[in-house]
Amino acid sequence: MEGEPVNVNEFQELARQALPKIYYDYYSGGAEDEYTLKQNVEAFQGITIRPRILVDISRIDLSTTVLGYKISAPILIAPSAKHKWAHPEGEVATARAAAACDTIMILSYRSTCTIEEVASSCNAVRFFQCYVYKRRDISANLVQRAERCGYKAIVLTVDSPRLGRREKDIKNKMVNPQLKNFEGLVSTQVSTDDGSNIEAFDANTAFDASLSWKDIGWLRSITNLPVLLKGVLTHEDAIKAVEVGVDGIVVSNHGARQLDYVPPSISVLEEVKPLILAVGPACSSQLLDFST
Repeated sequence: MEGEPVNVNEFQELARQALPKIYYDYYSGGAEDEYTLKQNVEAFQGITIRPRILVDISRIDLSTTVLGYKISAPILIAPSAKHKWAHPEGEVATARAAAACDTIMILSYRSTCTIEEVASSCNAVRFFQCYVYKRRDISANLVQRAERCGYKAIVLTVDSPRLGRREKDIKNKMVNPQLKNFEGLVSTQVSTDDGSNIEAFDANTAFDASLSWKDIGWLRSITNLPVLLKGVLTHEDAIKAVEVGVDGIVVSNHGARQLDYVPPSISVLEEVKPLILAVGPACSSQLLDFST
């Protein structure tokens, strides 16, 4: 590639050239046939702009608020794992970038830097993403550490009762890095001779497949932080989320990495957003779209 990258596609190509294939496949891949992964991109390409003319644009303000926190534009950093595979400073570098851009980073539970390391890296608003585990004390430990470290919200991922079948990781026999947030809580030395070590760790050790709506009350009981649900794709589930009193919902198909052949996130906003708007002042829920 000649010259500096000028768009996201060119950055992605640079990443493909720079990273070992096994890491690039992990970052860029989706579940199963990767149908929804392709649809995520194509759905955005199908949206057209209806421009209006002769409007004063000499002063443009893209800033907005999320849970009362002002950010420079309606763009957040969604939770993603294992940043040290791409950069030696890992999530600490990502946190500093988010602070420099005056936006919010949501730290993944599977970060390669600890909750505490990221919290001390810079002064910025941060949220923490978590799952509910078979051992509830693990979830409680992570959530309460995040609260003590000044994170401003808990983003509970709810679309993963089982880990998605990521075939590239299975073929590459992907192995977990050291998951520092889990040190002293659970053994991360999951061995498997067949396929992905990551799949074995999450499916067999961590996720609680019995998680249901009643467990939102349990999460609220262990933290004073706002709770957002990440992974909502239907009108019906948005209604339930409002009924159980969450503080926000994240419309997401997990970047097409969880369940294949679900709709692109952007395509379901039309059925979800009117619900949130119709609830009115009695509900403080906010709508976020993490399409990828």
